Parts: sequence; C-alpha cells; structure tokens
Amino acid sequence: MDLDPLFLSRLQFAFVVSFHAIFPVFTIGLASFIAVLEGLAYKTENSVWVTLSAFWTKVFAVVFGMGVVSGIVMSFQFGTNWSNFALATSNFLGPVLSYEVVTAFFLEAAFLGVLLFGRDKVPAGVHLFAAVMVALGTFISSFWILSANSWMHTPAGAELRDGFYHITSWSEAIFNPSFPYRFAHMGLASFLTGSFVVAGVSAWYLLLNREVEANRKALSMCLWLILFLAPTQAVVGDFHGLNTLEHQPAKVAAMEGNWETQSNVPLLLFAWPDQDAQSNHFEVGIPGLASLILTHEWDGVVPGLDAVPENEQPPVGIVFWSFRIMVGMGVLMIIAGLVGLALRPGGRLYETRWFLNSLRVMSVAPFLAVLSGWFVTEIGRFPWVVYGEMTLSEGLTPSLSGWMALVTLIGYAAVYAAVFTGGTYYLFRVLQAGLEASVEESFDIDHDRPKRPMSAPHVSFEHEPYPGEQGGNTSYQGGH
Repeated sequence: MDLDPLFLSRLQFAFVVSFHAIFPVFTIGLASFIAVLEGLAYKTENSVWVTLSAFWTKVFAVVFGMGVVSGIVMSFQFGTNWSNFALATSNFLGPVLSYEVVTAFFLEAAFLGVLLFGRDKVPAGVHLFAAVMVALGTFISSFWILSANSWMHTPAGAELRDGFYHITSWSEAIFNPSFPYRFAHMGLASFLTGSFVVAGVSAWYLLLNREVEANRKALSMCLWLILFLAPTQAVVGDFHGLNTLEHQPAKVAAMEGNWETQSNVPLLLFAWPDQDAQSNHFEVGIPGLASLILTHEWDGVVPGLDAVPENEQPPVGIVFWSFRIMVGMGVLMIIAGLVGLALRPGGRLYETRWFLNSLRVMSVAPFLAVLSGWFVTEIGRFPWVVYGEMTLSEGLTPSLSGWMALVTLIGYAAVYAAVFTGGTYYLFRVLQAGLEASVEESFDIDHDRPKRPMSAPHVSFEHEPYPGEQGGNTSYQGGH
C-alpha cells in the first residue's frame, strides 16, 4: 500500500494539537479564576471562597496534568516528522520554545505544589501569591507558543539564507504582525472557556441543590464575565480578521467562500463550496455584508481565490464551515450572557431550570469554538508551513515513510485515548464528590496519612506484658 507521509504527518499533527489545545485553553482561564477566588478569600476571610478555590484547584490539577502529557509530543514531532522545518527555523523556534520552558514551566512547577498542598501549611498570603504565579505562568506559556505560531503565519524579523532563517530583529520576530491579535483572541477565548465550564458545573450543582451559596456566587461571577467578554471577543475577532485579510488574503477568501475578487460581497450564511468547480452551490447570504465587515464599505473589494493558483488554495470547505461553527458558538455565548442579565432580577438566574440546563450544554461551546478556530487558522495556511516562504512538503522529514507516520499516528491515538479516558474518569469523580469534599481534603490532607509504619491501620494491637509491666494486655490505637 502506498501511504502518503505528508498527509499522515499533517493528520498526526492535527490530531495531537487538537487534542492538546482543549486543555490549556481551559487551564489558562481557570488559573486566573482560582487566583481571583484566593484573593477574595484572603480579603474577606469568607469560607465560601475557600470552598470554591479548593474545588476548582483540584479540577485544575487534573486538567493541567492531561495538558502537559498531551503537549510533550508536539515538540518531538518537529524533529521526527518535520525535521527540515525544524532545522530551517531552529534559530528562532529553538530559543522561543526554550524561553517557554524556562519562564513558564519552571514558574508553574514551583508554585503549583504550594497551591495544591500548602493551604494549611503556608500563610494565606503565600498561598495567594502561589495562585497568582501559577496564573501568570499559564499566560507566559501562551505568550511564547502564540508568538512562535504567529511567526509561522506572518514571518518577520528574519531572513532565509542558505536554507536557514537568520534573526535580524528579535523584537520584530517575537512581536510579529499577527501576534497581538492572536494573543488577545486566545486570551479572551481562555477566559470564556473557563467561565462557561465553571458556569455549567455550578448550574448542574444548583439543579441538584448542592452547595447552593457557593455555586450561586460562582455562577454569578462567570455570567458577569461572559456578559462583557463575549462581545469583546467579537470585536477582537473583527480586528484579527482584518489583520488576516492584510497578510493572508487567501485564508479570508476561503473563510468567506469568495471565489472571485469583487465588490459588494455577500456574507454567506450557508453554501456548499465546490473546489473542483471553483464555485459554491446553494448559496444563502446577506448582500454586501462581507464587504462591509472586511472593508467597512458596502461596495468594498474583497480578494477572491481566483488570485491564488489552485495548488496553493486551502481546502475551502473545511475552512468555510469551521469559521461558521466558531462564529455560531460566539453568537450563542453572547446570547447566554444577555439572557443571564435578563434573569438576574428576583434571583431567577438561579432557579430557572431551562436556563441552568442550557448552561450545562453551553459548557462545551467554547471548546468547539477553539477547535474550529484552530482549524481555520492552520488549515487556512495550506500549503505553507511558513507562510509564503516554505511549503509543507519542503518542511517534511526526507526519510520519513508512510508506514512510519502511520505507526506513530496509531501509537499516539492509543496513548491519548488512555490519557483522556483516565483523566476524564478521575475528573468526573472529582465533580461527583462536590465542593465540600474538596475543601475537607485540602485542609486535612495529612491528617490520615501514616507517620510511621504501624500507625496506618485503624485497629488495636495487643501484646503480652513485657517483663516488669503491670496489668494485662495493653492496647495501642493505630493512627492516633
């Protein structure tokens, strides 16, 4: 069987990065939420904030661990499947990825232990500081990763000589033209993801009438955040789209399903792109709205795919529908925030069962939005690995065979399935235990832990009197 190593390597990287992306986008937002809870607990000394922080810290630890395990593979893939790309870009990507490890992973590793196990071991101020440092570490990590990824889309501050990129300006390379928009877009996506997951879990607990006071507070906080962040994300996304139009017009053309460079381009609500025919079927759209959004003029000219050779066009169907899924999820998030605002008077927010159930469903919406957004970003770059300068085929490892790529793909899928199954099982155990169980474990973590070998069993041990002892058998109660 003739297997294409390029296709399988792309499929493998897509699988790995898609699996990995759902974890950091949640932990970044959740870490900041935990830091806020710790700050409120430190300031008010209200046990409700401690209860919430202890519970969500346990959730964070599980998801963070799954994210670390799933992310390790990605760096190895650069060497195993994309060695030409790794070699050519080593002067930039090597230092940038190292900076992430030194500045982010070390910071997270140093303070995560204090956050998880130090609640009754260190002063409250130190515990709060640890929570802030963990949250800061997650943002520093995303800073370096998004800088590297953005450079691949809008390479700057470097020139290609003799097959190697040589850095001419580190500031231009790190803060490349698309980086500010991508970093803001991803940061808001992380906050929204954390908010919707916390809101969904809190709504579930309220439906079960569990830890009502704490979950009301958590739900209220998250819905206020969603109310303001979801519309802000739409504005940032618009700026990001304008930046993409400037630097990657073919991607925008695929997002809009626009095959011809023309004015008064409609915003297509539905269409079936046909790449072979270079046209759409079953179009349903709003006349002129795409031109207005992209050029801020009704009759503005929008570049079409006719300006791009067919062998350099991205897969239009995937990009087109992924973009609409992302936007659709964003619209639902805005609606959720507005409905939550309308239900606040009279406390209906916490008692309207259909809304609480809808929040449970909406907890998956940000993950769908993030994944579809990454599909738009990465598939829309095709056929370039460094946009406009190095193609995917040029970046592939020359000696890689199709069978080698297939075996590693199957291996990664199996390992990731085990990691996801185990992590999800334990995560649901944490959710079922609830908030009170988490705070009890947080404070009593060492109280039942054996201090010496014979102190573990909670049973009595009896022995005959030693010589010189008075009385009968002596009982020793283990664990006390």
